[in-house]
Amino acid sequence: MINVKAQACVFDAYGTLFDVHAAIARHRAEAGPDAERFSEIWRMKQLEYSWTLTLAGAYLDFWTLTERALDYAFARVPSVGRALRPKLLEAYLNLDAFPDVSETLTALKARGLQLAILSNGSPQMLAAAVQASGIAASLNAVLSVDAVRVYKPRPPVYALVTDRFGIPAQQVVFVSSNRWDVMGAASFGFNAAWVNRGRMPDEYPDVQPTRVIATLAELPALDL
Repeated sequence: MINVKAQACVFDAYGTLFDVHAAIARHRAEAGPDAERFSEIWRMKQLEYSWTLTLAGAYLDFWTLTERALDYAFARVPSVGRALRPKLLEAYLNLDAFPDVSETLTALKARGLQLAILSNGSPQMLAAAVQASGIAASLNAVLSVDAVRVYKPRPPVYALVTDRFGIPAQQVVFVSSNRWDVMGAASFGFNAAWVNRGRMPDEYPDVQPTRVIATLAELPALDL
């Protein structure tokens, strides 16, 4: 069970609730044998752009970064035809949720927790993904970095949660599949749970998560 001290459970969106590789998966046959490599480059450049812009004191919304990262992936992997560009962008707006998302949110909501998304995604991207996945009714808030115009893991992003719910960081359970995001959340003071689906090595041993889980389905039973 979630600890009674926790008042809110907040989720990262991309990679945690929504499968970032679902877009290429829908068009794998058209993309060809380099589809997985293409998708990995697309994702990594998307994140890299968010970090470098934040470090430089600049900001562009996440949809713009997603488009630019996609164009970079096409340049790096020319075997994937650029005719797929509109199809992939449309698919990214309607990414598949992981199979355990809906049941997990329902179980946590039943325990009286307030539930939210905190994401790098632009408001329009998040609205589309939430609608497509059918999880809107479980959420109390959908928070975007667009409100502060900096990206994770900067502290003002995580402060959107404490400001929205009016609770201290210690009463927030933050859940992400991205270890760097877990590091940022834990540094801010959240009880951070790392969803390590791919059994990846720990990159930030000095800032440990509260819990490490393999799937979201494990979350409702945890004592955080």
